[in-house]
Amino acid sequence: MSHRSNRPNIARAAKVIAACAGVLTVVACGNAGTPSAAPQASAPAVSGGVETSAAPTATSAASGTPTPQNREPGQAKTPTAGKPAGSGGNPRCATTDLSLALGAPKPSPNSPGQLDVPLTYKNTSPRTCALYGVPGADLNGPADPNGPVFHLTRVDNGVKYNDVPAGSTATATITVLKPAAGEATWTPTRVTTIPPGQTQALTANWPSDLPVLRQDAATHPGTYVNGILADPL
Repeated sequence: MSHRSNRPNIARAAKVIAACAGVLTVVACGNAGTPSAAPQASAPAVSGGVETSAAPTATSAASGTPTPQNREPGQAKTPTAGKPAGSGGNPRCATTDLSLALGAPKPSPNSPGQLDVPLTYKNTSPRTCALYGVPGADLNGPADPNGPVFHLTRVDNGVKYNDVPAGSTATATITVLKPAAGEATWTPTRVTTIPPGQTQALTANWPSDLPVLRQDAATHPGTYVNGILADPL
């Protein structure tokens, strides 16, 4: 009984095998006349014996658009900011580049009743240097309840930039308030000044006939140092 039941299955399997064999034969025959070519790598174009290839176009990651070939990706334009007038790009005058001369007192045009004493700096170096800003200035003199040194307030009213050629000068002034009758008299013996941006000082003798009213604790003392001005050529 068992052998008889397996015969139909064996017959169906034989038919399937025969059909598959027929399909394979057709495929093989169809391919026999058209052999597939092996894939070939694309060779670069050759011009005049030199290999050339098209350069890839750079693409911006942010926009996804091609970057022009005549400009590097991300290339920035060179800034062309102008220099302030009179700056010239010159370094500041060092103290060793300068000499100091104290001019004669004269009435202050901006402060009636006070005097201006010129502080003239001369560029003794062989190069042009920049001298602008407010110098430090101390008046040194005899003993006083406030001490032997009167530190002067700075007033920034000079030129913003100023180049001083070799052999030329620039001037700041010390505005002086003299003591009135009955006020304590204190006469400095010398002035000590530090050019802007420097740490070394220059000194000059103070006029012996020019007393100064000490106002060390005043908010707006009558004696102070002004900013540097460019001397006329």
